[in-house]
Amino acid sequence: MQKEKTSIVIIGAGLTGLTIAYLLKKQGISATLIEARDRLGGRIHTQYLDGGSSIELGATWLGKKHSHLVKLLEELDLDIFEQFMDERAIYEHMSFTAPQLVRLPDNQDPSFRIKGGTSQLIQKLASYLDEQQIYLNQEVKTVHFTGAKVQISTSKQDMEADHLITTLPPKLLVTSIQFTPSLPDALMDIAEHTHTWMGESIKVGLSYPQAFWKSQTTSGTIFSNVGPITEMYDHSTFENDGFALKGFMNGAFHGASKEERKSQVLNQLKKYYGEVVEDFLSYEECVWNQEAYTFTPYQEFILPHQNNGNPIFREQYYNGRLIIAGSETAKNFPGYMDGAVQSAQETVAQITGRL
Repeated sequence: MQKEKTSIVIIGAGLTGLTIAYLLKKQGISATLIEARDRLGGRIHTQYLDGGSSIELGATWLGKKHSHLVKLLEELDLDIFEQFMDERAIYEHMSFTAPQLVRLPDNQDPSFRIKGGTSQLIQKLASYLDEQQIYLNQEVKTVHFTGAKVQISTSKQDMEADHLITTLPPKLLVTSIQFTPSLPDALMDIAEHTHTWMGESIKVGLSYPQAFWKSQTTSGTIFSNVGPITEMYDHSTFENDGFALKGFMNGAFHGASKEERKSQVLNQLKKYYGEVVEDFLSYEECVWNQEAYTFTPYQEFILPHQNNGNPIFREQYYNGRLIIAGSETAKNFPGYMDGAVQSAQETVAQITGRL
């Protein structure tokens, strides 16, 4: 097993980790990224399909209030476009009442998507880095702080660094990596009881040759108290050359098979649109609680957003050689892409201050 030496190691090549590496590179500082998956992006995961369609299986929307993310997108010359929302929505209140087509109030705070898919942000950040800075398919197993150095052991190699930055969800961090000396008890307790953003989500999407839902008699916006789809939206491309519906499935279907979930989704959509829903080009899904490098089960009930943004994560540990970053740690909009970018910016300020 080879041993490499580097000044800064970043665990996780999602939005936070890549933004940290990008910002450091702008200042002439090279950091090494270690990613357990075989892809970049973490909870940003755009599935690109034949025919021009794409379906976001992870982070999708942003708002103009997400100033850290908006400024980064402008810096990277990436455009956004407003999420298409019909004036009406299909609303299913109860199982024994027929779905209704209801009028939606004017949207004063629209959501936006990134042109070309959210993964365009990941690809653009990565394009500024050197290929040798990024290690995929390497799960960090142990971290050992000794003297002025930190030893990091992955499933494939050992590394030695001066500083370690982790961008993993706090719950995953404390349950998947063994630290020596141990992390402080207070930090461990808070991390164990921190909600992992998107961890309970089941995201589903279907691509179609035409956007049949864009008509005067129906809608591509769905809200259902019956399910299994709870929300669904038009997911067509900005250029309007790829057509899809994308939404969220009730968490009760975590244990079902992919085929069972697909069948349930199609049956629900048939109630609204008829047999045309069977003409789909592709069915895509991501069950995030089955993503081992994002989610690990809670030992007790955790509320949504619980401990997200807790200041304990923004403290420095092991004499400042460990920094805990990531979307869940941000002061503002924790869990969102904007929180990930803000966390990255604050982390870079800390690390460059020490260097």
